[in-house]
Amino acid sequence: MRKEPIRVAIWGFGAMGSGMARMILSKQGFDIVGVCDMFPEIVGKSIFAILNVPNPYKHDVIIQSDIEALLNENHPEVVLCATDSFTKGAYPKIKLLLEKGCHVISTAEEMAFPQANNPILAASLDQIAKCHQKVVLGTGVNPGMMMDLLAIALTGVMTDIESIEISRINSLSPFGKTVMEEQGVGLSLPEFHAKKQAGQIAGHVGFKESTQMISTALGTKLSDFQQNMDPIVTKVDRESFYGKADKGHVCGVAMKASAILDERIPLHLNHPQQIEPHSEGIQTGDYIHLKGKPAIHMAITPEVEGGLGTIAICVNMIPHVMNAKPGLKTMIDLPVPRAIIGDVRQLLETE
Repeated sequence: MRKEPIRVAIWGFGAMGSGMARMILSKQGFDIVGVCDMFPEIVGKSIFAILNVPNPYKHDVIIQSDIEALLNENHPEVVLCATDSFTKGAYPKIKLLLEKGCHVISTAEEMAFPQANNPILAASLDQIAKCHQKVVLGTGVNPGMMMDLLAIALTGVMTDIESIEISRINSLSPFGKTVMEEQGVGLSLPEFHAKKQAGQIAGHVGFKESTQMISTALGTKLSDFQQNMDPIVTKVDRESFYGKADKGHVCGVAMKASAILDERIPLHLNHPQQIEPHSEGIQTGDYIHLKGKPAIHMAITPEVEGGLGTIAICVNMIPHVMNAKPGLKTMIDLPVPRAIIGDVRQLLETE
């Protein structure tokens, strides 16, 4: 086992980035060497003061707004990039990080399988990563686990598949302001429809990535992909830490997608998500129904918490990213994700 801790930097110190910092500080074998964020209220402050936790290091970690200065001064091995949802926005950041000699784990939903929507950018990132002998991975709780990788793993004990149906009923409450805006939380119905028409409501980003990941993993041809999005209107006032929706306003979105695998296997994805769902007695959960031989029905209630799940999977994949061959990777390319319990350095295969 190597003596030096894994040098990690975090780009984006919102709900996800700060949560990753908390998790890393609770683990053995890591050293947070830098944090970058553009929010003026936290730039120049110590992450330990913001998180209200003791500093276990011999050095402080002051939030910087200049990512290049951070990289040049602190030389992280891995950067957790929690700044975007779309590959187009994440691309220049990931490119810079790779060129500076860093492995990258991105929370951008489209980066979970960027070939689905951005094959040219995906090929470019793969080439850049290989050129610099580094690895880039996009992951999160969804896409990345609950509506794709987990279902893929369950098919491993099936001899044939007749249909796939996956549902995730989840709470948006743990997520930050960017996600609230992307889901239209707090808007009136006319405002929602106007923004949706203008392409300003993202809803859930990742259906195409999840369906393509499943199809690729099963070795099938994907066709007839469709998705739709409808607002969820609350009947009561709701408020989370980062979002608020008054009665009669939008508290989230209900999204559905469908596709056909090899012209015979229907795939259906159902994903309503909203802030404070318990306010109207809604039970969250993750459900996978695989019809075939044998049939498999999995239910997890309540849901695997989206914020905590994304934080955990990003941190837990660090050693597997460091062990992987250079290039752009997805969750079907790397070992089965698992929690880091002991010293993370024990999981590294090479120095």
